Amino acid sequence: MGLVTTTEMFKKAYEGGYAIGAFNVNNMEIVQGITEAAKEVNAPLILQVSSGARKYANHTYLMKLVEAAIIETGLPIALHLDHGDTFELCKSCIDGGFSSVMIDGSHHSFEDNMALTKQVVDYAHERGVVVEGELGQLAGVEDDVNVSDEDAKYTDPAQVEEFVSKTGVDSLAIAIGTSHGAFKFKGEPKLRFDILEKIEERLPNFPIVLHGASSVIPKYVDLINAYGGDMPGAQGVPEEMLRRAASMAVCKINIDSDLRLAMTGTIREYFALNPSHFDPRQYLAPARAAIKELVKDKIVNVLGCNDKA
Repeated sequence: MGLVTTTEMFKKAYEGGYAIGAFNVNNMEIVQGITEAAKEVNAPLILQVSSGARKYANHTYLMKLVEAAIIETGLPIALHLDHGDTFELCKSCIDGGFSSVMIDGSHHSFEDNMALTKQVVDYAHERGVVVEGELGQLAGVEDDVNVSDEDAKYTDPAQVEEFVSKTGVDSLAIAIGTSHGAFKFKGEPKLRFDILEKIEERLPNFPIVLHGASSVIPKYVDLINAYGGDMPGAQGVPEEMLRRAASMAVCKINIDSDLRLAMTGTIREYFALNPSHFDPRQYLAPARAAIKELVKDKIVNVLGCNDKA
């Protein structure tokens, strides 16, 4: 089995009222933790790579890590470019073997966003690759994505039909109140489910994507703060809100910050308790185990895609 696209995954997820987890990867331990968890609960997977992660780890190394994951697990796995912002970047990933790409033209005008998205769609579809577009802008920071609260904007439901019909995208990322990073809300967490409902009415049976959906698990924030960190007030998306979104039109939920927090918190604790250790295997093994535990919990208790592979 090779890489798969998200087409069949999303069809089943929409009909079944669950979502597929899209987990960002940067290195071997993260790939192993995610895929071992998914194998144990028999879940389909989207492994996604940002432009920054691709620069850090090298395209070829990432491709081989994902290839190894497919061999080891036998799971349906899609490899997705997260937040591609240019045609050239998307083209490079398509030509390099990715089965799915995101073109994020949300920082452009509506017309320019459509034109850029269609350019990527035309190139990708000719090569059997699926495309995710984006309408609306999430606040927050993630790798090369940096949007202030002032510049963030909700998705306008009145635009979604024209955008999808004119571009031919296979899925659509929307902005309903989530944000990138660990500081998602000032005050009480709230998502605009009214916007999601209107989009669902206008785009029946069409897969919607939720970015910035980490829950910022207190356990790992506390570990980071306990061992030298400074993250007061870090607050993520409540898991009950993600479960509700997954039961609606949302078929793909992106998770990145939670993985980073789990890995960093576990490593900080390890060094605090074992200050003289210097073997990377000693501190990366528990970090990998923390990611595995986190991903398994997300799949079973939030996404609902266990036993759906």
